[in-house]
Amino acid sequence: MFPFDAKLHWPKEINGTMDTYHRWMEVVVGGTLAGLPILNIPAGFGSTGLPMGLQVMGRAQADLSVLQVGYAYERASGYTKVRSALLG
Repeated sequence: MFPFDAKLHWPKEINGTMDTYHRWMEVVVGGTLAGLPILNIPAGFGSTGLPMGLQVMGRAQADLSVLQVGYAYERASGYTKVRSALLG
């Protein structure tokens, strides 16, 4: 999901209409409530220049593995060397 305007109370549509505020958070709630290690990795920019991310979720007590996956992705993707078109 791309960032949305702060004036917007909540996104009403993501790949279809959502009936409640909580629908847009469903993809992250399960892992968080289960206490699983979760890492959000910057993954580049969409066509409008807004940032997008990748979420990596590991099994319980696998924090180091999740961090290693994030580090490997960072090195392989090269996203840290790319600037958003919005920055000029």
